Amino acid sequence: MNHLPESETVLREQLAAAYRLAAMMGWEDTIYTHFSVRLPGAGEPRFLINPFGLMFDEICASDLIVVDVNGRVLDGKSDYNLAGFTIHSAVHMARDDAHCVMHTHTLAGMAVVACERGLLNLNQISTEFHGRLGYHEYEGVAFNLEERARIQTSLGNNIALMLKHHGLLSVGQSVADAFQIMFYLNRACEIQLAAAQLASLSPINEIPDSLAEHVCGQFKGVEHERHVVWDAWVRKLDRLDPSYKD
Repeated sequence: MNHLPESETVLREQLAAAYRLAAMMGWEDTIYTHFSVRLPGAGEPRFLINPFGLMFDEICASDLIVVDVNGRVLDGKSDYNLAGFTIHSAVHMARDDAHCVMHTHTLAGMAVVACERGLLNLNQISTEFHGRLGYHEYEGVAFNLEERARIQTSLGNNIALMLKHHGLLSVGQSVADAFQIMFYLNRACEIQLAAAQLASLSPINEIPDSLAEHVCGQFKGVEHERHVVWDAWVRKLDRLDPSYKD
């Protein structure tokens, strides 16, 4: 990989690690879906994103391309997923704190975003998103750049977004934040899907809003632990396959 300022080198490795870990967890959708991270610097946002055509388990730090919010590729291959650019540029343009954005099409996530009530307060994990989860109406494949304004409105100041009939999106101040938010959002969806399968055997009980709000506040108090968990994930990845750093 060409010599880069340390900050970009680190961000490339972190984002490549996130792709590899997502592949390990079965979050990939062949060559579709995408993660991005904003690069430091003044002016219009520039961000790293995957080039079109690579599976998540193939992505290395040097493969990631640099794109600006106008769609210009500033470094790397010229091909990227247009729908991915629409979604990620929308968030990076609107949220200075959203340094990392992750979008997935997981089975559990797509099942829950098809439900009329969306994510329910069924378990401790889901309460982390109480009052912090936006919903975006489906408009078809996100090829229309005019949809960016509506994505921004739907996301608001939330930490995650349910793209109805589409998938999940998380945002964070770091790769560690966005990854952990996506991990637990998807896990909450998996639990809801499992509970729905048991609903014919026993009624499903939801956590009252007042209690969910309390537990959400508890989660906010330990958000610094996301980086501790992220470091553990990266150590595991390093033991299994450190080639993501290439």
